[in-house]
Amino acid sequence: MAVEGGGGDLLPVVMLLGAAVVAVPLFKRLGLGSVLGYLAAGLAIGPFGLGWFNDPQTILHTAELGVVMFLFIIGLEMRPSHLWSLRRAIFGLGSLQAVVCGTLLTLVGVAFGFSLTVSFVSAMGFVLTSTAIVMQLLGERGDVAAPRGQKIVAVLLFEDLLIVPLLALVAFLAPPVAGELPGEVAAAGSRWAAVGLALGAVAVLVVVGLWLLNPLFRVLANAKAREVMTAAALLVVLGAALLMQLGGLSMALGAFLAGVLLSESTFRHQLEADVEPFRGLLLGLFFLGVGMSLDLAVVARNGPLIVAGVLSLMAVKALCIYGVARLAKSSHADALDRAVLMAQGGEFAFVLFAAALAAGVIDPVVNANMTAIVVMSMALTPLTVLLHQRFASRAEVSMEGVEAVSEHTASVLIIGFGRVGQIASQGVLARGATLTIIDNDTQMIRDAQAYGFKVYYGDGSREDVLHAAGAHTASAILVCLDDKAAATRIAEIAKEVCPQARVLVRAFDREHAVALAKAGADCFVRETFESAMVMGRQAVLATGASEEEADELMERVRRRDAERFDLEVAGGLFAGRALILGNLAKRDAARDSGQTVTP
Repeated sequence: MAVEGGGGDLLPVVMLLGAAVVAVPLFKRLGLGSVLGYLAAGLAIGPFGLGWFNDPQTILHTAELGVVMFLFIIGLEMRPSHLWSLRRAIFGLGSLQAVVCGTLLTLVGVAFGFSLTVSFVSAMGFVLTSTAIVMQLLGERGDVAAPRGQKIVAVLLFEDLLIVPLLALVAFLAPPVAGELPGEVAAAGSRWAAVGLALGAVAVLVVVGLWLLNPLFRVLANAKAREVMTAAALLVVLGAALLMQLGGLSMALGAFLAGVLLSESTFRHQLEADVEPFRGLLLGLFFLGVGMSLDLAVVARNGPLIVAGVLSLMAVKALCIYGVARLAKSSHADALDRAVLMAQGGEFAFVLFAAALAAGVIDPVVNANMTAIVVMSMALTPLTVLLHQRFASRAEVSMEGVEAVSEHTASVLIIGFGRVGQIASQGVLARGATLTIIDNDTQMIRDAQAYGFKVYYGDGSREDVLHAAGAHTASAILVCLDDKAAATRIAEIAKEVCPQARVLVRAFDREHAVALAKAGADCFVRETFESAMVMGRQAVLATGASEEEADELMERVRRRDAERFDLEVAGGLFAGRALILGNLAKRDAARDSGQTVTP
């Protein structure tokens, strides 16, 4: 049952949304990820499944805007200075990976019996990794901003740029048409014109981004029209994509450049919030379209060739990526992760194959087979990534730009440098005391360096690490971790091996505070209690109480809480907590009413 062509009929939209709503949560519940859910849903409702849709290319063309918006959001996170710092990864690592993969994949095509030209075009199409799938998987596991994620983003950017010379090369490889002038002057002129048009489109985008967009958003913000700001955000993304498309470049590249140009803008967070809902919906639609594009009839007719092609191309590409990564001095774990993540073909392969088919470089059979191979490789990627995560040995922590803790002498040692640790350090720094900070989150350590903090890598629950960090000479040890069990364990160890130090611990809640009291911590601060006390005092003042009355009331609340807490620690039975608190509440009520209270 095909549903296209219904005009204003909402049935196709309902079917697409229904398929996504059913499949994606199911696949995530099974631990298979959202991308595989979208692909499976698209296959199920497409022309080669239930047949609800007969033209997946139309959906793919619209859904490519999801990839465009995704790249715009990534661009917002990359300031020009940061992008400049990635130039070696973009043009060095990216070009090396493209050359090595392209060469060896071309040899795979020749080994399958295809001509050198067909093998080369097919190989270069497979070299172009799927930006949509890789970025989605990186985003789901929070690796986009990590060093290994940044290298992958750099390679993807280079491959987006690579589509332009590849399309020009396809035109050069096209067989001569009967009646065409033998000279190549006209062809060379058209190629130079295409290059000039592309450079002109980039220049226009840069000029608009640097000098026009910020004033535009300032005017719109002053107009206080939220929906117009949303429309302007979409206008920027789609306008940049259209400009690049008219210049013969990738739409995703245009959106990325627009994001980079706005990354320093005061409106960047508003823009990201406005675009994000459209990005997620359209990107999901793109994956649905890819699933629909898998022609099961072609797979059935050429099953052995396609299966062999998928396995051999993915295996060779993964080996090339791993080798290039190791050559670039990445760790084994990071190189293997990159190889598994980027072993598939991508959406730009469809563009390259369509251009090669139109130019007569490849025939319709090769186009159909290679399209099926690319789609199957994209569908297999989430599954291979999942298997890699489950069965590969745990990745070693990247220590790039991070210094491990060594012998130090400190008057104050801070373990954990998140929100609490950063604030707690301010007073110590203001007094000029010697301070040592350790944490086991390497990304946080790198981020802290940008603000002038020297944070060392180390596990505070290890006695030798504590000693190396100067805990044996410290006057105070601040445990500011967001892990309750680890904080309690560190408090126990610190009190045992560093008796001279006051152990001050961030407590999550009352039960955690009781556990810390039993562990011997000298001071523990419940992270919500003090802020709630301040808020309560302001509420008392708002009722008309004087400063002295408010202080007296809040001191009474604090005293009662301390009494209850002491009873809980002494009793040690959380099962009897409700009874203890109930009796204390009755006693407090009686005391407030002026009755005689028996202790």
